[in-house]
Amino acid sequence: MAKLSTATGTKTLTTVLLILTLISISSNALARQHSVLIYIRDDVYIDYQRFVTDKDISSIDNFSGKNIRRDVVDMIIAQQALKLGGFSHSFSYAPGKVNFRNTKMLQNGQLLISFDSYWQQDALPLADKVYISDPVIRNGEYIAGIYTSPKNTKTLAIKELSDLAELTAVSTPKWRTDWKTLQKLPIKSLTRDDSWLSMVRMVDIQWIDFILMPFNSTPDQSFVMNKVHLVPVKNIGVVLKDSRHFVISKKHPEGKEAYIAINKGLKILRQRGAIVKAYQQAGFFVDRNKVKIINP
Repeated sequence: MAKLSTATGTKTLTTVLLILTLISISSNALARQHSVLIYIRDDVYIDYQRFVTDKDISSIDNFSGKNIRRDVVDMIIAQQALKLGGFSHSFSYAPGKVNFRNTKMLQNGQLLISFDSYWQQDALPLADKVYISDPVIRNGEYIAGIYTSPKNTKTLAIKELSDLAELTAVSTPKWRTDWKTLQKLPIKSLTRDDSWLSMVRMVDIQWIDFILMPFNSTPDQSFVMNKVHLVPVKNIGVVLKDSRHFVISKKHPEGKEAYIAINKGLKILRQRGAIVKAYQQAGFFVDRNKVKIINP
């Protein structure tokens, strides 16, 4: 009888363990099934991974250090706001060269949200197919640096607006605010290129004199990616007069839920002072007493 009891106990234990294993596998599969796939530009995703490492996204309150940039701050703030607003879905990521393809995916419901915020001027034409969140960066808060090659002494010598007269710049009209800002500057010429990587490469090899970029968090505010090395004109900035917002697909199944949640969360973060603090720590919001705005 003892042997029978032992055998029965062993069989029961094995059955319980099997059931628990199946439950665990089913739960993990269900979690993966309900995670929301987000397409993100590969260079942003790499810096995001390096900055976040194994931190809990909702607990991040220090945005200083390496690999932090405006795009990465956007990505973290969006997730924090969604969670604070009650959005419980997890995210998985598909990195790649998805700069403007994201807009099409948002419109047709393939992409829930762009974690890279949009200028309001770029978002409004999409308003019939996307929700536009409250501003994460308010009008007048975005001060861009004039980024150029460290070898471009002519650009690095800028002191006044009139010094731009012999300089060339690059951007894309798909970024309406950047493009319109550059059109109003007294520059020699403005070149169109719809590839961000191509833009920075042209400035790096001095085919183009400068590009407007958010200030970087590195000690000298320089931007380095692979073989590209750009530096800002010291203590000179250009204000981009528009606000930035998160854009959420109206056609995605979780679109309305995410829209309500992110606005609720952004309000909470704004009241805490967390949004301004994050961009300041990341080096993006600069001290206006130390930077001369040449297009006030």
